[in-house]
Amino acid sequence: MNDLERRYRRLLRAYPPEYRRTRGDEIVGTYLDLAGPHDRRPSLADAADLLRGGLRQRLRAAGATDVLPGVRLAATLALTAATVLAAGWFVRDLHPPHADLGYPSVGPFASVGVLAWVAWLLAAVVAGLAPGRSTRVAVAVAVLLTVAVVPLGAVPALPRPALSVLAPQIALGLLTLALPAHPPIGSRWLPALAGLVTALATLHLAPGLSDGWGYYGWTTVTLLSTVGVGLLVVVALLAAGLALARDTRGLWATLTLLGPVGLLTLHSLAGAIPVAGLAQNPTWASLAGTAVVVSAVGVGALPSAVLLRRRVMRR
Repeated sequence: MNDLERRYRRLLRAYPPEYRRTRGDEIVGTYLDLAGPHDRRPSLADAADLLRGGLRQRLRAAGATDVLPGVRLAATLALTAATVLAAGWFVRDLHPPHADLGYPSVGPFASVGVLAWVAWLLAAVVAGLAPGRSTRVAVAVAVLLTVAVVPLGAVPALPRPALSVLAPQIALGLLTLALPAHPPIGSRWLPALAGLVTALATLHLAPGLSDGWGYYGWTTVTLLSTVGVGLLVVVALLAAGLALARDTRGLWATLTLLGPVGLLTLHSLAGAIPVAGLAQNPTWASLAGTAVVVSAVGVGALPSAVLLRRRVMRR
């Protein structure tokens, strides 16, 4: 067994044990036949394909084949929300504060976050023009650029968006990687259209905004919370409508989006408990603690629901 075959068999562990015993040799043999003579490790596309296949088979073994359509619905809504935010932040970065206010800027832009926002807007366009692998690559690039913005904050002369802005954007982007390969044309262009409307609306409001507003004020908190609550309302309404037709996609989509929605509304959740009868601004400790809880709930909600339904069905 050479290194390439060994690495393919490691990836094959994504499949259920019984499936590996009956089909494992066939799957690995197919990938080896398609590999180049000098390949030493699986390509990223092959690795992603094996992981997706393993997830499908595990869901089928758990009797939860309806989960993936719900995750794909959540991915479409996630890209739409991410594009709306990116469009708003992009317009915001086009209006840096006046130099006499003492705020740093990056040339004609307010922050280095503009690199990530442009990447997100391009990803939304790619989703409309070339769904499938091209879209996933564009989204992956946008996610990586958003992550790359974080360490730039250590440079005083390079202002960046707040972590409360970047974290939900990354979470939405990771979920967007589950977009369907062949979506209906309406859902393909929904993110780009939503981004265009947001950009035009923000441009209309921009002249009335204070020159000093940035990523750390209540304007940002309000926008994040509004998008988070709006996303939750939309998916809940979809879930209710689909449930009338005995379609569970909306339920799975709602559970999938709990994590991103929680990160979008992080400030509200962290300050939800009043102190001495008065609303308090959340501390960094409460924000960090709430972020950990929200992330844990977001990651665990969907698999927990799948396991719970499996146990109920077995009784």
